[in-house]
Amino acid sequence: MNTQVKNRYDFVLIFDVQDGNPNGDPDAGNLPRMDSGNGHGLVTDVCLKRKVRNFVMLARDAEFDEKRKAVLDIYVKEKAVLGDAHFATFKKLGISTGEESCKSVPEDLRESFAELELPDGLTIVDGEEGQNDLLVVAADADKKTINTWLKDESPDKKLASFIKNALRDAKPRKPSAEETVKGKDQMCKDFYDIRTFGAVLSLKSAPNCGQVRGPVQMTFARSIDPIVPMEHSITRMAVATQAEADQQGGDNRTMGRKNTVPYGVYVAHGFVSAHLANQTGFGEDDLRLLWDALVNMFEHDRSAARGLMATQKLVIFKHASALGNAPAHKLFERVTLKRKDENKPARSFSDYVLTIDTAGLPESVSIIEMP
Repeated sequence: MNTQVKNRYDFVLIFDVQDGNPNGDPDAGNLPRMDSGNGHGLVTDVCLKRKVRNFVMLARDAEFDEKRKAVLDIYVKEKAVLGDAHFATFKKLGISTGEESCKSVPEDLRESFAELELPDGLTIVDGEEGQNDLLVVAADADKKTINTWLKDESPDKKLASFIKNALRDAKPRKPSAEETVKGKDQMCKDFYDIRTFGAVLSLKSAPNCGQVRGPVQMTFARSIDPIVPMEHSITRMAVATQAEADQQGGDNRTMGRKNTVPYGVYVAHGFVSAHLANQTGFGEDDLRLLWDALVNMFEHDRSAARGLMATQKLVIFKHASALGNAPAHKLFERVTLKRKDENKPARSFSDYVLTIDTAGLPESVSIIEMP
C-alpha cells in the first residue's frame, strides 16, 4: 500500500567522485561545472534527478509486480516525446482529443503514397473491395511536423495539396478545465517522476494537463573544497575516414581531450513536503524508493567519463509533523565535513571527518542515516 506521507523530511546527500567528471558544462567545453567565484565544483539538481529517474526505471523492471510497475512509469525519459504521454493518458481516460480526418485517395495518387514513408499522424487504410484507400489524419497529429515533412520530401503538387487538405479537416480539441484536472491526476498516478518532482504539463502540441508542483525538491550539489579540473590528452588508434588515413600516411591516430576531477566530495540538500505529497499522490512506498535511488543511483550510472562515483552518506531528518518541527537550514548545519589534514589534497573519503551533531536536537526530529 502506497500510504499517505504524513511527515516532513529534509535530507543531506553526500557523494564523491574520483578521476571523473560528475557533471560537464556544455557551455564550457564539457569542463566540470564550477563556481567561478571560489572554484567549488557544482552538480545540478537536474543531473541528480536524471539519475533517480534512471534508477527507478531499472528497479521497476527488476523488482516490482505488474500492479506496481503500472504506477512507476517515467515521464521525462531520454529521447522521449512528451506529448505522446498526454495523448495516451486522455485515451486511457476515454476523453476525446478531437476528430480525425478521412479522405478517399484518388486512384492516380495510390502509387505515390506507396512510395512514401508517412510520418506519425498520417495512415493509409486499405479500402474494401471496390473502394479507394483512405488517408487518415489523426486528431492529435502534429501538423507542424507533418508540414515540415512535406517540405523535406517535396512530393508532387497534387499529392502535397491532397495531404494539406486532409490536414485542415482534422480538428484537434482542447480539453475542458475539468478534463485538464483529470488528465493531471492520472499522470500523477502513472508517472513516478511527476508525482515526485512535479512537471510543466501545459504543452502547446498536446492536451493541456496543467502544472504539478512536486513534493521533492533538491538543490545543486556543491563540493566541500575547491576542485582543480585536470585536462588529459587521449589517443584513439583509428580514424573515421580513409581521407584522414591518407593525410596521416597510415599512422591512423585521432587525438582528443578528457576532463576529470582528481577527487571531490559534493553535498546536496533536499526537501520532502507532506502537503504537496498528498496533492500528487506521492506515498510512503514512493518515499522508500526515493531513498533507495539516492543511495544506489551511482551504482547503475557507470561510465569512463564519470570515473568512480558513490553515495557516501544520506542523512535524513524526519519531522514528527507535516509542517515540520525545526528550520531546515538549522538541521543542515548539524552535518559537517572537514578535511583531516589541510596541508595535503584529499584523494579519498577517508581523508574527511563526517560529523552529525545531535546535541540539542528537538525531540520531534529524528535522524536516519543511510547506508
